[in-house]
Amino acid sequence: MAGGVREGSTLPCFAAVDGRGSLFVISLGPGRMNAQLQLDTERMLAHSEDGIGWMVFNNPARHNALSLEMWQGIGDILEAWSSDGDVRVVVMRGAGGKAFVSGADISEFDSKRASAAQKVEYDAITSRANHWLAAFEKPLLAMIEGYCVGGGLATALAADIRFATPDSRFGIPAAKLGLGYDYPGLAKLARLVGPSRARDILFSGRLMDAAEAESIGLVNFLAERNVIEAETVGYARTIAANAPLTVRAVKAALNTWESGAESADVDRVKRLVDACFDSEDYKEGRSAFMEKRTPRFSGR
Repeated sequence: MAGGVREGSTLPCFAAVDGRGSLFVISLGPGRMNAQLQLDTERMLAHSEDGIGWMVFNNPARHNALSLEMWQGIGDILEAWSSDGDVRVVVMRGAGGKAFVSGADISEFDSKRASAAQKVEYDAITSRANHWLAAFEKPLLAMIEGYCVGGGLATALAADIRFATPDSRFGIPAAKLGLGYDYPGLAKLARLVGPSRARDILFSGRLMDAAEAESIGLVNFLAERNVIEAETVGYARTIAANAPLTVRAVKAALNTWESGAESADVDRVKRLVDACFDSEDYKEGRSAFMEKRTPRFSGR
């Protein structure tokens, strides 16, 4: 993990500078900031608060198009939080309010992906980020405001739950650009919306509105811009208050089913379930139920 962690900040929000040098503020809700990750790029922001990790795509001048340093940041953030017991759920969002992520930053391909050697490095960094998006064991939420297209939609599909504003737009315009999409992302889309709707999205390259995206299962919840952050935070806090080992076992089981069960994966799920029954949290859950109080889960 690049950089370190600064503990105990009490800042209630992130201040960032867009591509034109203008200062803007990303509000992250009330509460004490517990830890801010120090990254090697300003185009990704990350902090944790009240059990919730926030991963912010901070390239608003380019509608949060993913540059190579942002891909590196994604891997660094999720790797750090995978072993951080204080982070129980992660929310992804885009800075600036106009886009979640608008895909890869193609403008840097001439400087970062212009040769075979550069392609090897580029692919290694993006593959690491995609590995963590797929393998992250904790719940991953996407809070979508504005455009969520191309690689941005692929990133959002890595989330377990997606919130979006009614004015958001979704699509994969690969056919309009001559690009190819790899099997894992297309398979995820087809499993989520069905092969017929996946063909429509990919063959046409059209953008769909948030209502249609919700109706076909791309989005779980719609919320107006003035309440989407509060609703996302409230949902994330509900998850963070639940037993982490149970949530991890559930996510592992559903991911195993979705991707096609293999014996090793099913055996791993069984071990995770057994760990729940052997945990201190299971004892705490039973005690809290009998004592008619809210349980305090530790993740042990």
